[in-house]
Amino acid sequence: MKIITFGEIMLRLAPHGYYRFGQSNDFEATFGGCAANVAVSLANFHEEVAYVTKLPTHDIGQWAVNELRRFGVDTSLIVRGGERVGIYYLEKGASQRASQVIYDRDYSSFAQAKSEDFDWKEIFKEADWFHFTGITPALNPTIAAITLEACKKAKEFGLTISCDLNFRKKLWTSEQAKETMSKIVPYVDVCIANEEDADKVFGIQASATNVLTGELSQEGYQEVAQKLQETFGCKTVAITLRKSLSASENLWSAMLYENGKAYFSKEYHMHIVDRVGGGDSFGAGLIYACRHFSNPKERIEFAVAASCLKHSIEGDFNRVKINEVLTLAQGDGSGRVQR
Repeated sequence: MKIITFGEIMLRLAPHGYYRFGQSNDFEATFGGCAANVAVSLANFHEEVAYVTKLPTHDIGQWAVNELRRFGVDTSLIVRGGERVGIYYLEKGASQRASQVIYDRDYSSFAQAKSEDFDWKEIFKEADWFHFTGITPALNPTIAAITLEACKKAKEFGLTISCDLNFRKKLWTSEQAKETMSKIVPYVDVCIANEEDADKVFGIQASATNVLTGELSQEGYQEVAQKLQETFGCKTVAITLRKSLSASENLWSAMLYENGKAYFSKEYHMHIVDRVGGGDSFGAGLIYACRHFSNPKERIEFAVAASCLKHSIEGDFNRVKINEVLTLAQGDGSGRVQR
């Protein structure tokens, strides 16, 4: 059975290396976007995955489609129309200088999509899993309504639904997010969040925690997961735990909560090459693990290892294989040359 991911793919324009905006005379052009990133990761794990979005028919829109195809993502469900591909500009941070993202996605083909563009009965007919993120309904009320419609239809057809809350303050306020996501998350089986999302979206705070100083309480996040589960009925809650020592050095781990029990992964000390897409690679790793591993501890270790490896790879897409993730998850993080 097929996995369906839904959201916007954007053209990513970034100065080379760690140059600042205005410092570089040329920008590197690649593609990215949460649901697209998840689809590519899952395709690299040999899952059958289809990506649903709307793109223009011109050459840039086709370029985006071709990028997905070369990873093995099914693009047959992509709707064509509209005039522009959304863009985001990325300035990668280093040391104590934070990364910056500037969005230019208003009036994109996806942002102007209509409900009639998506035949969810047809889209879901050979699927058993549906994934989206909170960035998608954040774009505008019409897209939020389409997302809710998709969740209702997915639940009607018996699909497992996963959602990464992915709060973005540049797209909407916490009040807007809470109003919209409170209607959507009750349909979600697997809820994914980072150390801030539950607070920013639903006002559910972890005790004894300060994300700015890197103080993260395991007990506090068990309480957060329990409240999410009790409030919305999610079967599984996964929370990534990032201790940001600087833009270049992070400590990375996660927690999986289900059946009243919390499972914590090992913690990785990462030297970051490219942080964007790190959460999406975690989501993809968790989806894969949920489909193939029965042990919750194995599932969270696989997801965290997949995401840890993504932080070493340029671009939004996580270009790693199953065996590479398993090697790290099973304890070999030496980085020694493989030959």
